[in-house]
Amino acid sequence: MMCIYLEVVFIVKDEAKTVGQLRSKRLANLLGCCCEGGERLLVAEFMPHETLSKHLFHWDNRPLEWAMRLRVALYLAQSLDYCSGRGRELYHDLNSYRVLFDQDCEPRLSCFGLMKNSRDGKSYSTNLAFTPPEYLKSGKVIPESVVYSFGALLLDLISGKHIPPSHALDLIRGKNFLILIDSCLEGHFSDVDGTELVQLASRCLQYEPHDRPNVKSLVASLTPLQKEKDVPSNVLMNIAHETTSPTQPSLTPLGEACSRCDLTAIHQILEKAGYKEDEGIANEIPLDFEEQNLCETLLLLQLSFQMWANQIQETLNTRKSGDSAFREKDFTTAIKCYTQFLEGGNVKSPTVLARRSLCYLMSEKPQEALADAMQAQVQFSNWPTAFYLQAAALSTLGMDTDARETLKDGSAMDIRRMRQ
Repeated sequence: MMCIYLEVVFIVKDEAKTVGQLRSKRLANLLGCCCEGGERLLVAEFMPHETLSKHLFHWDNRPLEWAMRLRVALYLAQSLDYCSGRGRELYHDLNSYRVLFDQDCEPRLSCFGLMKNSRDGKSYSTNLAFTPPEYLKSGKVIPESVVYSFGALLLDLISGKHIPPSHALDLIRGKNFLILIDSCLEGHFSDVDGTELVQLASRCLQYEPHDRPNVKSLVASLTPLQKEKDVPSNVLMNIAHETTSPTQPSLTPLGEACSRCDLTAIHQILEKAGYKEDEGIANEIPLDFEEQNLCETLLLLQLSFQMWANQIQETLNTRKSGDSAFREKDFTTAIKCYTQFLEGGNVKSPTVLARRSLCYLMSEKPQEALADAMQAQVQFSNWPTAFYLQAAALSTLGMDTDARETLKDGSAMDIRRMRQ
């Protein structure tokens, strides 16, 4: 199965779309979301090498090297600068669990922290010892609050411990700041570099927000401190690089078309397949009646059935209109009709989701296409088509490694089906 990082949350669809438009190599980018029915999911790029918290506080073989800690600080500042430049200045509860490491051991900032902000800056929660002072006073978070949390994270990188900012500032004011630096790193960094990083953390942790630096100045301050810039991150972390086999699995015609993102071929295959995959999918019709005498109950059942039958017929007519538009390659109309059908909520159809997914791909909306393919998988977990369409959407989004893995998943399901 394609490994993806999932978090179950209650989300606002518009917020997810906004965050999903961000694309940076410094972020664990949001790939899609599901907010249909009872499902509330965010799906981001898979980060296989765990969190900064694991490598700082719970390491097994050796502590995180100084050069890698400096790299984490810079990349994190760059990610915040990128988000700020695109109108996402607030980040919810920035901490070492929000920093993840990708397949190359490059540090990335989780996109999930961007999702938990309210637009007016009133959403924030964390350990009170690490909470920005202005939040404790007014309950309001501002962009400078993110810089305060960044300062607390710098303390984590410096010390290898989760030290409350107030305690650290007391040590700094008492000229005892070298005590803060992780003893495991003794002899592996210069006092000048250590002093620079401690002083930067101190500026970030100032009580008054206007005394703190902005994210651009953080990037400017951290860039000259970088050591061993040409050494790959996986080498600094002593983790063997995982290479992906270039060999492709044996694929069905649909899998081949999705691997090439040949949308015309995908359309022809889906049109020919029809709705045979929807057969046998149970549709539960919830009825909720109060206890009444038998005659009243029978009457209610008859009326309810008539209303239900009419509603089902209207829904199916909407699907037929969508199918007609799909056949004629009028993808805008098809999306509209299929959306009406799906929002009716009475009939589950992974095929409709698959068709709308392709319509979104044809309309250059790969994030929406990915969300539909994922929802089709939720409805029909062993359906290769759902995985193949996810692969096409991932490839369009530039997520080639994940696309290859998803193609393998779809191929494996096809093979199991043939053997049954």
